[in-house]
Amino acid sequence: MSGPTPSRRARLHEVIFEAETPAGKAFDVGLLVAIVLSIVAVCLESVPEVRTRWGSELRAVEWLFTILFTIEYVLRLASVRRPLSYARSFYGIVDLLAILPSYLSFVVVGSQSLLVIRALRLLRVFRVLKLAHFVGEARMLHAAIRASSRKIVVFLGAVLTSVVIVGALMYLIEGPENGFTSIPLAIYWAIVTMTTVGYGDIAPQTVPGQILAAGVMILGYGIIAVPTGIVTVELSSALRTSVRTDACPTCGAEGHATDAEFCKYCGGRL
Repeated sequence: MSGPTPSRRARLHEVIFEAETPAGKAFDVGLLVAIVLSIVAVCLESVPEVRTRWGSELRAVEWLFTILFTIEYVLRLASVRRPLSYARSFYGIVDLLAILPSYLSFVVVGSQSLLVIRALRLLRVFRVLKLAHFVGEARMLHAAIRASSRKIVVFLGAVLTSVVIVGALMYLIEGPENGFTSIPLAIYWAIVTMTTVGYGDIAPQTVPGQILAAGVMILGYGIIAVPTGIVTVELSSALRTSVRTDACPTCGAEGHATDAEFCKYCGGRL
């Protein structure tokens, strides 16, 4: 079975991926409405009183939207020249995850509750409403986080090492008699304390333990600022680069430079 002809694929891509034409905008607005309604149905189905009275109807609605989104996902793959590239993209993965829970519910009972991941698809609202400046800001933030990923991983590694050491010290200082019955439990306390959450379910009782806890609390406030500074630096760099809002007709990727003629991900002509 052959795929759609180039002209049909181009028309399908224009309707599904672009919001500049009346048909494209109508498709995207209808899609957003369907996403909201499907999320509402999933949330209502989790309420015991509503489920008892309307459970069958709500499950039917969930399956109706799942079938519609499955058809839409297939059409998205058919409308690009390299379907696998789109399937591996952020939105491609989100589109797939938006329909998988319903089918997984045959194997794992209750997994349909994960259908609320469809809320991520609402990110398309900025493109549909032509809020290009919001789209640009979102892409700059994504670029900054991506550029900071290695630094953040190193930073988290240092934090993880610190909480392991602090947990072991607290276990040695406090011991089982004060609630620190194991090193893993003490590490849990160190994480809760360093992140300034402070559940209060376990706390040091001795003076040395309280001194160590105070140091960890103060250190926690300083640690919070580190990833913020890393991302801020990369965000300042990303602000210097402007991007266009249209999607690549080959792989469906977005975020290209305004003067780009070819897709930076697949090499297809824009």
